[in-house]
Amino acid sequence: MSSNLPELVELLRARGLLQSIAGSVDSVAIEGVQFDSREVSAGDLFAAVTGAERDGHEFCAMARERGAAALIVERPLSGIGVPQLIVNSSRSAMALAAAWVNGFPSRDIGVIGITGTDGKTTTSYLVRAMLAECGYPAGLLTTIEAVVGGESRGYLGHTTPEAPVIQADLRAMVAAGDRFAVVETTSHGLALERVAEVAYDVAVLTNITHEHLDLHGTYEAYVAAKRSLFARLAVSEANPDKGYGKHAVINARDAEGASFAAAARAAGANVLTYSVGDGITADIVGTDVRDLPGGVALRVRTSRWEDEIELHLAGSFNAHNALAAIGVGEALGLDPAAMSAGLASVRHVTGRMQPVEAGQPFDVFVDFAHTPGALAATIAALAPVAAARGGGVISLFGSPGSRDIAKRPMMGAAAAQHSRVVIITADDPRNEDPAAIAEEIAAGALAAGKTRDADLLIIPDRRAAIRRAFEIARPHDIVLLAGKGHEPTIALKDGPEPWDESAIARETLSELGYPRS
Repeated sequence: MSSNLPELVELLRARGLLQSIAGSVDSVAIEGVQFDSREVSAGDLFAAVTGAERDGHEFCAMARERGAAALIVERPLSGIGVPQLIVNSSRSAMALAAAWVNGFPSRDIGVIGITGTDGKTTTSYLVRAMLAECGYPAGLLTTIEAVVGGESRGYLGHTTPEAPVIQADLRAMVAAGDRFAVVETTSHGLALERVAEVAYDVAVLTNITHEHLDLHGTYEAYVAAKRSLFARLAVSEANPDKGYGKHAVINARDAEGASFAAAARAAGANVLTYSVGDGITADIVGTDVRDLPGGVALRVRTSRWEDEIELHLAGSFNAHNALAAIGVGEALGLDPAAMSAGLASVRHVTGRMQPVEAGQPFDVFVDFAHTPGALAATIAALAPVAAARGGGVISLFGSPGSRDIAKRPMMGAAAAQHSRVVIITADDPRNEDPAAIAEEIAAGALAAGKTRDADLLIIPDRRAAIRRAFEIARPHDIVLLAGKGHEPTIALKDGPEPWDESAIARETLSELGYPRS
């Protein structure tokens, strides 16, 4: 179904995004919105977006050759031959255009945005399962996959994809009968206007720790990007109240929680806080957190109910994720028993504390932990479990190339604190030398007390590092393979290569003779 371009022109003008028009937009019909010239079809509107490496304006001629009916640009181009909408921000204009061409789908579905440094993906799956158990089918946009109408559309490549992808998926969710959309909302997605036209109803903060300074430049800018999600809760023409009200669910123990709560209240949203442990005032409180075989138990107290719940997800840190999900349920007034059943129904999240079992006498978990905070929390949760049975934690991880370099020694220090052995290896080194990255990480581990070639090993080849971890593992140890999680590739100097951490772990265990007769 095509849409008339003059209508978009008026919307852009009303939002203060339009500077001028080159060419006539009369009678121009738009079929879709694209930001990749290779994906353009006849009748599409092409948005020239400036990325980290290339300027989309360079591809406008190609887009025209492929049938683009009009362009969104930040500067007028000569010799193109189709109408040009000159705007002050191609990203903001593209977000509005994508929502417009899809009929503003987020106004027709409840939208739950989950942000924070760690725990977003697991919390998203817990929320979706909880909603389903309560009779509300929900779509999902996460790091791992997009799920529409109960069907997975596979890996997206970005946690928060570009606006045309998000808006098309939201429209598909509405068409498929989904009542809610659970959208993992990253600082990239917020800062780069990928979610500019998403009408959020509930915003969730998991936590804030050091991450993504390669994009944001400073920690303060990173926090501000995250906090902007809560400011977006303000009811407006672009973000109508759909009958659920506007709600914020915030980790009361996070140092930034108060400023996020203030932003939400300024937007007119109801604020609910959650906390693990007594000693801090919160609306949703989890106490008596206990590790179970393959899961976690805790007691939950809210203003409406109190009960014991169980999760079938390893790691006591998942108690925080469960409370965040419960906060969404409390905001929406869901049935407590159904909420608990929904949380218990989640048996695993791909690449999140995912066990690898081949009959070996030690545990192996694949996890996406790739920040200092996440690595520290994961190892701290595993260490007492291993110690209780006479083992320790062997942590294996790296840090990506061409990304936030300040976190590297922080990750080394975080892993050293509770690991019996730290193994530093490659994690998407890209154009950087994996050995050089490893040395930057090792500096933090050495400062924290580890000894090179004793309880600190540097093995840049990740497959070889995994093998070494299994070779030195003792009975009852826990081997944590951190950083890659669900990701289907590893980015090397010559480009991405296929990678499946869980499959490689199983193959390596088999090569070492497990299961042994």
